[in-house]
Amino acid sequence: MFKATTILAYKGKNGSIIGGDGQVTFGNTVLKGTATKIRKIGKDGKVLAGFAGSTTDAFNLFDMFEKCLESAKNDLLKAAVDFSKEWRKDKYLRKLEAMMLVLDREHIFLLSGVGDVVEPDDGKIAAIGSGGNYALSAARALDKFGNLNEEELVKESLKIASEICIYTNNHIKTYAIWDNK
Repeated sequence: MFKATTILAYKGKNGSIIGGDGQVTFGNTVLKGTATKIRKIGKDGKVLAGFAGSTTDAFNLFDMFEKCLESAKNDLLKAAVDFSKEWRKDKYLRKLEAMMLVLDREHIFLLSGVGDVVEPDDGKIAAIGSGGNYALSAARALDKFGNLNEEELVKESLKIASEICIYTNNHIKTYAIWDNK
């Protein structure tokens, strides 16, 4: 488990959203409270990505994924598989304790250095990081019983996680891909 962050991705009826908190923790100290751990990538920013792990690793892996996405002509499934193969083959990178979430309007994947390319059973909600399970639980409940739009659901779920997980704060940032905007 990463004592680092919380990233939540949600693929709803009208849009796909990724959100993350802003806390950077070193041991038992908060180093920064306003970090950005999510990005829009790919042609026209139609793919969203989030990262749990160290900052330097994040930049390297985001760049590596973006190259795979470009080679795959924005085909997220192909890019995710190619990226995971490259990540796993690299002697240094495969040892990273890091995970990524990537999504577009069609797919949502959890990626890891051991070669995981996991699409959630429900096909719409995934979370990583130390507060990931809290955010995931909140998002599932709000999706099932709430009446929030996609972005509100992600923000509220991350807020709930921040109230439980000491490695997650409530400085929440989101990026969205909307169908008609």
